[in-house]
Amino acid sequence: MLFDIHCLPLKILHTPRKTLSLEITPDGLLVRAPRHMTRGQIDTFLAEKRSWIEKHWRIMQERQAALNQLPPFTMEELRALAEKASVVIPERVKHYAPLIGVDYGRITIRNQRTRWGSCSDKGNLNFNCLLMLLPDDVIDSVVVHELCHRKHMNHSPQFYAEIEKVFPEYQRCRRWLRENGSVYLSRLP
Repeated sequence: MLFDIHCLPLKILHTPRKTLSLEITPDGLLVRAPRHMTRGQIDTFLAEKRSWIEKHWRIMQERQAALNQLPPFTMEELRALAEKASVVIPERVKHYAPLIGVDYGRITIRNQRTRWGSCSDKGNLNFNCLLMLLPDDVIDSVVVHELCHRKHMNHSPQFYAEIEKVFPEYQRCRRWLRENGSVYLSRLP
């Protein structure tokens, strides 16, 4: 049976960007397009990406099915992860902050559904306790990401260049987190 991309829910966001981007989400396809782009041009783009869409939609569906089989974390498990994170994360922050050349404020450990970390404009850092379940280099990539926000409170090319100076494996870890992170986040009660 042929895969029909037209049966997938489609959301189009017109923004000031210069290029098209395509994201597959559990809810369907998300296209970010330049403001001047017509629906016909977007449809042509989607037709050109059909095999990519089909492949990644199937991967997404398989991943969602697997996620639905996993039990939620218990409160005891989350408390144990938070305790471990309250020791491990400050050590990693203390290690990387001088390498980046930044200071920081308070470190808070939380169990958030959508974020692995965040940095406030006052320099306070928040980290997800679920990081303790991830590979060490992925944990470090999140720590470095948040500390680099002390220099750039955005996601500009300069921000990512700052990360790459200290953590050259960042893109690989970011990809791992994007591909595997939902397995952990979906188990939050």
